[in-house]
Amino acid sequence: MLLTIDVGNTNMVFGLFEGKNLVGSFRISTNATSTSDEIGMQILQYYHFLKIDPEKTSAVIIASVVPPAMYSLKNAIRKYLRIHPLVVGKDVDTGMVNHYNNPREVGVDRLVNGVSAMARYGKPLIIVDIGTAITFDAIDQSGAYLGGAIFPGIKVAMEALFMKASKLPRVDIAATEYAIGRTTVQSMQSGAVRGYVGALTGIIEDMKKELDGNVRVIATGGMGRMMAEHCPLIDEVDPNLTLDGLRMIYDQNRALFREKCTCREVSVLSATEEEA
Repeated sequence: MLLTIDVGNTNMVFGLFEGKNLVGSFRISTNATSTSDEIGMQILQYYHFLKIDPEKTSAVIIASVVPPAMYSLKNAIRKYLRIHPLVVGKDVDTGMVNHYNNPREVGVDRLVNGVSAMARYGKPLIIVDIGTAITFDAIDQSGAYLGGAIFPGIKVAMEALFMKASKLPRVDIAATEYAIGRTTVQSMQSGAVRGYVGALTGIIEDMKKELDGNVRVIATGGMGRMMAEHCPLIDEVDPNLTLDGLRMIYDQNRALFREKCTCREVSVLSATEEEA
């Protein structure tokens, strides 16, 4: 069984695969101050909840955009699953051609999404990951990653509005029936959802003009499904795009995993120990 981990700015998303089938998934908050024991115990609790034996896990692959969180996470995997996790971009490459001026600047999750989306939906593509930040990624007809756009996430924007405007309250993000709000809360919700739909539509339309062929638009991320309901340019919503991309990269690099991952013979580290 394969454990895939997508470490985002807000959440870590875990996916357990039996072959190509996702048999369970869960998420915990991303917190760079968490200890390996805290993370490890949370992971084991979810295994127990899903009624899956942790000993069945044979490999772990991680994609992360939060370097400070990696030290404790990797040690949690070593301690509690007795597996050396491999990190995409460090231990293993995505295999995608990257045309960014500085390829190292691209978040590894964006490339993993590209691998997954191409395999599932073809090319050319625009991938919209709607989370803490909204990223737009363009993949051309040849399968090369061209670049994209980055936009503040809707929750980040609404939190900033609450923090900087003294009379505006913190509100839930929800679509309103009418564009004209009759209360402050309705006005903020209308502006948030319709404003972001307008931004999504404008950026997608501009990117489509720069790509050749029949471009499909795939949405993912925590807010992907909600925003797709209001943006007609989004063709598909795939909440497991990153997890499935990690599985594909694992499948392409099984030999590397057999060489580096297994450490069942290593005893569990004590609470006072950490590995570098």
